[in-house]
Amino acid sequence: MASAGLLDRLRHSREALFGNVDRTAVLAGVRDDASWGPRYLLMVMLSAGIAILGLLQSSPAVVIGAMLISPLMGPIIGLGFALAVFDWAEVRRSGGTLAAGAAFGVVFAALIVAASPLQGVTAEILARTRPNLFDLLVAIFSALAGGYATITGRGGTIVGVAIATALMPPLATVGFGLATGNAAIAGGALALFFTNMIAIALTAALTARAAGFAAGLSPRQTRLQAAAIASVFALLAVPLALSLRQIAWESAISRDVSRAIIASFGDGARISQLDMDFAARPVVARAVVLTPRLDADAEAAVAARLADREPVSVRIEQLVVRNGATAAAELAEARAGLARAEAARAREGEASAIGEALATIAGDGHFVVDLAARHAVAMPPPPVSLARLRAREVDLIARHPGWTIEILPPAATPLRVGFAAGDADTPDDSDLADVRWALARWQARQAIVTGHAASRDDGDTDAAALAAARAEAIGAALADTVTVTSEVDPPGPRQRAREQEQGLAAFRSVTVTAAP
Repeated sequence: MASAGLLDRLRHSREALFGNVDRTAVLAGVRDDASWGPRYLLMVMLSAGIAILGLLQSSPAVVIGAMLISPLMGPIIGLGFALAVFDWAEVRRSGGTLAAGAAFGVVFAALIVAASPLQGVTAEILARTRPNLFDLLVAIFSALAGGYATITGRGGTIVGVAIATALMPPLATVGFGLATGNAAIAGGALALFFTNMIAIALTAALTARAAGFAAGLSPRQTRLQAAAIASVFALLAVPLALSLRQIAWESAISRDVSRAIIASFGDGARISQLDMDFAARPVVARAVVLTPRLDADAEAAVAARLADREPVSVRIEQLVVRNGATAAAELAEARAGLARAEAARAREGEASAIGEALATIAGDGHFVVDLAARHAVAMPPPPVSLARLRAREVDLIARHPGWTIEILPPAATPLRVGFAAGDADTPDDSDLADVRWALARWQARQAIVTGHAASRDDGDTDAAALAAARAEAIGAALADTVTVTSEVDPPGPRQRAREQEQGLAAFRSVTVTAAP
């Protein structure tokens, strides 16, 4: 009697959740959505194309558009329903449709990446290379919603499920990894796709069982099915939980390092860049800090604040910046001095104009206006455009004759001369004007000229020979300005990895460095 009462309660609960389900019509609809055909192939290719373009541009809106039109949810739901009723013919058909669609999506995305000039790893791509336990939970909850919507006829819910589980973007990321030769990205994205696919299929099978689609199965088949599903979920959950733990650990260390740096430098300082190398032992943190004053003991102070947690090796590059209030105070003091000298009043307006112009150029950097010597210098902080700074200097000198006005580019500003693919001809003087100007402002007497060449697309010329020819051409052109030492940086494995991020054009060049 108790058993009969329990069965009645389960039956009433099922009817309350699912209502009167026309199982024949539902299975027919599921089989139709899991069918291979021209429309399915077209939507797979369109979805893959939109997804990879959104990933390359790091555009979340475009990636969401690809999720909305992806047809992969149909065969995955079909696979789950077939597993629920032990329909092995339908398992093979839905699985084949899914495998073919996934393969077409990967290949089509790889072809687009191979033809694209943009091949850098973006934030949207990286976001799909480290699956964790949360991804599994999202897939399970989404599959519950998708299975319920399929059974009850609420098809609009599938749109939200498609967005939540994001099946096509991971496949497009696999295509990116294959096209660029990045096995780590391809493997991580493939793991995310399989996590979502398996979780959706198995959860859909459980939903179908709950709705009474497998009432004819024997108790042995039911136990076998339940054990298999539980085992698969356990196998998925363990590595994904470890991945989530690793991500949480990395996030905590990064947060603690940032807080320790800010606390050590005090007010007025800020972190411009923080790079963490979690593979090193101990973990290495490299930071660029903008600070109003240098602190020789900064690294030791940060290390002391981090002593109570896992060892972290901290390397800090400090850049001194003058804030606007300090610059304005210096300008006001200069104006007060000019007001006390009647002979200099005629030049006060001009000095003020130069100071205001240089204050705009320097920003958070530093500038000096020496009225007595009629000499003005501005030192803007990085990053800067050499061409823009040189043009501003020329304009100020033309408008204020009799003054010596200099704008000093930051010492870390890269001096690079670009070349066309396969070209090593000596460039025009106009192409070297910014380089000559920067070397002159740094008062450099010696320079190191390093020739580069891309690892491909530079014609039939040997890459090392092409890099040497480019260095020789620039060295000869600069020989009248500085003493030149020529070097060659031939392409290697590390450069090929950087070419994927920076593009080939960055390595069809010559780098000029002022020697100490």
